[in-house]
Amino acid sequence: MLACALGAQALPALGQASLPEIVAAASRAEVVVLGEVHDNPGHHALQAEVLEGIGPSAIVFEMIGAEAARGITPEMAGDAQALAFYLDWANSGWPDFSYYAPLFAYGAEVPVYGALIGREAAQGAFAQGAAEVFAGDAALFGLSAALPEAEQAAREAEQMAAHCDALPEDILPGFVEAQRLRDAALAEAALEALAAHGGPVAVITGNGHARRDWGVPALIARAAPEVAVFSLGQFEAVPEGDQPFDLWALSEPVDRPDPCAAFR
Repeated sequence: MLACALGAQALPALGQASLPEIVAAASRAEVVVLGEVHDNPGHHALQAEVLEGIGPSAIVFEMIGAEAARGITPEMAGDAQALAFYLDWANSGWPDFSYYAPLFAYGAEVPVYGALIGREAAQGAFAQGAAEVFAGDAALFGLSAALPEAEQAAREAEQMAAHCDALPEDILPGFVEAQRLRDAALAEAALEALAAHGGPVAVITGNGHARRDWGVPALIARAAPEVAVFSLGQFEAVPEGDQPFDLWALSEPVDRPDPCAAFR
């Protein structure tokens, strides 16, 4: 079942999916949300294969802003060096551009959209709430309503775990609000692209935003319940328990420094 049909129902335990299974399921959707661990090149390679399989009408990237996306020409999209320079990728904080270049290369054929939330907006959401700084219709994406108590607690726990259990508890709600703002920006960009170009629209983003229980798929289901959404999660080891994605896949783990070392 696709995300819009599942809504808030109990999530099934899903097994690892093959590329043909992913492409077949994604091809039935109008918005295809492809999650990733940002610095895993295997995840980006699979995303590129899925794009090849579904032939997207447009692609939304979490990694770039809307204004930057509008400046990407088909010629630039086909020139990785020129595009990286234009995006000032070396100073962006994102992993090596070679991971993303094959995905941006599709911009030579279809429009590219950006949904990056800048530092100022993220800080505003942290301090004032996502609804106060979201430029679009906050109510449409549920930003003006408080989260259910259980979801708020779960999301705060996830933020704590993602920050190595090193955050003061009183600032966790701010992190959740910033995440809600990013989810809404991605959902809004996907629906804008869908309205302009038809489907399928692909969304390249982190696993947290690809979750169908409270990420981009959930916000699209709220704002446009008629839109069919597919979500893919990508991991480096077999995850435990039920997963909040339509399908999930594995790639070899990346040898990276201990992310919690700085907190310690």
